[in-house]
Amino acid sequence: MNRIVLTGCKPEPLLSYLKALGVFRLISEQIDKTTRAAWEDDVFVLYSNLNATEVFNFFAQSYCPTPIVGPWAGGSGFFEDDNKDALQKIAKSTTPRLALFRQTIKLVVEILVELNQLKKPQDDAKDHLLRQYRYRLPDEFVAWMDSAVVLQNEGQKFPPVLGTGGNDGRLDFTQNLMQRLVDMGLIQDILPKKSRDWLQNALWGEPISGLSNNKIGQFDPGKAGGPNTAQGLDGDSFVNPWEYVLMLEGALLMAGSVTRRLDANATDKAAFPFTVNVSALGNGSVGMDEDSRGELWCPFWRNPVRLSELKSVFAEGRAQVGTRQARNTVDFARAVAELGVDRGLTGFVRYGFLKRYGKAFIATSLGRFDTQNSVAHANLLSEVDEWLSRYRAVCLRDNVQARFRATLRRLETAIFAYSRFGDVARFGEILRALGACEQALAHNHNKLGVVGKSKQPMPPAPYLSAQWVLAAQEDSPEFRIALALAAMRQTGPIGALRTNMECVVAQSWGWKWESNSSAARSVWSNNSLVKNLNLILEQRLLQSTRTGSLELPLESTLPASLEDINAFIMGNVDDQRIEEWLWGLILTHTQEITANQILLTNANNTITLPLPRAYALLKLLFLPAYSALQTGDGRFIKPEPAILHHLQANQLPEACRLAMRRLHVSGYVCMPAPTSNGQTRASDFTLMPRLLNRLSAALLIPLAHPSRLQPLVLRPNQTQN
Repeated sequence: MNRIVLTGCKPEPLLSYLKALGVFRLISEQIDKTTRAAWEDDVFVLYSNLNATEVFNFFAQSYCPTPIVGPWAGGSGFFEDDNKDALQKIAKSTTPRLALFRQTIKLVVEILVELNQLKKPQDDAKDHLLRQYRYRLPDEFVAWMDSAVVLQNEGQKFPPVLGTGGNDGRLDFTQNLMQRLVDMGLIQDILPKKSRDWLQNALWGEPISGLSNNKIGQFDPGKAGGPNTAQGLDGDSFVNPWEYVLMLEGALLMAGSVTRRLDANATDKAAFPFTVNVSALGNGSVGMDEDSRGELWCPFWRNPVRLSELKSVFAEGRAQVGTRQARNTVDFARAVAELGVDRGLTGFVRYGFLKRYGKAFIATSLGRFDTQNSVAHANLLSEVDEWLSRYRAVCLRDNVQARFRATLRRLETAIFAYSRFGDVARFGEILRALGACEQALAHNHNKLGVVGKSKQPMPPAPYLSAQWVLAAQEDSPEFRIALALAAMRQTGPIGALRTNMECVVAQSWGWKWESNSSAARSVWSNNSLVKNLNLILEQRLLQSTRTGSLELPLESTLPASLEDINAFIMGNVDDQRIEEWLWGLILTHTQEITANQILLTNANNTITLPLPRAYALLKLLFLPAYSALQTGDGRFIKPEPAILHHLQANQLPEACRLAMRRLHVSGYVCMPAPTSNGQTRASDFTLMPRLLNRLSAALLIPLAHPSRLQPLVLRPNQTQN
């Protein structure tokens, strides 16, 4: 086979992409069925029994245009007041290559006369006319009609690639095509030289002069003209007639296999190949509320395929997310990441059909999305599918607070980026973005009303599997501190840490919002992280006292290292990062993770900065049952409430004296010990004032190997292992 490189056919703009499909379809259907095609280095390549000269001669001498006419729309040339010049020239031509075109025009006119439809049809009359065309016109025309219009039980649907049924406003694509056929000289038996030059340019990109000064529509914004497109105030629109014709020929392949599916939100909905709702994700030039007709993902592939194989891809046109079809950009990106599309596709070019020139739409490139072998943890996103759909519905309401839309955009951006690049850091951003959504809901969910047909309020984020933690973990003290806090489990009647951050209660199936009467356990507010951690510590100790618990509710399955906690006390961490990780990690099943699965912990537990002795002393009183100091009769030592009060009042020496006294009466002697005459030696429990609140907040953070604190403050014979 010959390898023919069509250097004039590239993936961008949309006109060039569709033109490549048109060349491939026409050669395969009209002259060489064995032809195969692929995208190589951003150029369309044919593998055919024809050589390059024969390909050129085919289009110049024997190519038969598909009867692309729009006899259902005003301006198509078939109704009163329409421009009939090009249509009549084609109808009166005698060249064999336009025989099918002439036959189609003749049959359309007969149907219109029979139905006495002299003006553009409306509503039911249009539906009836379209059904007549389907029954009585040639198959080639029906293929075009199915590409431009989909008949439904109620009205019609239109694929965005062909506007609203083959037109964009007052610009009728089919009328434009007939005029271009006339310009090309296809109504004659021999093409003029200018047309042959245009063909060379269309196939191989050879430079020429004298392009046609006509409208190109939405397909090539660079040639559409308008303000700031030329040296003057306004530029003209230019088009190569061959490119325009081949583009519409390719659109038949792209949109020619419109399918139907049952959808959760509609019983009769057209599903156009690789088409979803438009989104600004991956492209900052698109506004969230910008008027659009949708977003088209144009696939490209590296391995040569036959036309029948490519038709199957477009016929299915399916991007699958779990058990449902992709509906938006995020869904499509996930489908690609999860290999829910044909595995032979190597990537996509995204086009959004956006209203930019007055009332006209243009096919704006939104960038590339290359496929990968796999994205390791993309399947985990299915755990939030249902919740995310409901949250998206809430955020798209007109009167919703801006913070909800901001969190949704952050989450969708994170999912899109991870699906595109697939690294651990980007998966972590998904978890943090989910936490931001939950934080927005925590104190405002009662203002959102009900969601969907269920008429239920927006629920809290669901429990996520432990795999989320393993997929998102990063080697940072911020992550490990947040994980230690998030893994604080229920102790007796006192709930997990999540119940102190938002008004929720655990159920066997997940979480639900608590009633206002029992919301006192939640103390998180818009304060700083340090302030909130101090409030939670005070609240959990108060709950312990009220319930008569013998244990402190500070247990965690994944405690932090002394090095990380020391970095927190000294302010050498990013508090905002800890807060973001914490809100994300409280959504996960941390209890299902063992410490040896967290590969990035500080295993040596080394301390590179001096540890405040005040922390070592106080923390010995704030330990969970599995590591708490005990009295001689086996009771757990608990702190006096006044210790926290002194810390909140910036009275560290008083707090430390209370702690030393509490340990002393429990049988432990702190260093330095009293003198021989009973006087207390001076103790070095000083700390910079700005760090006092951080030290008290650090008492909440679960600590791994707390026995290492004992040699710092207890006499050697008083330490425990």
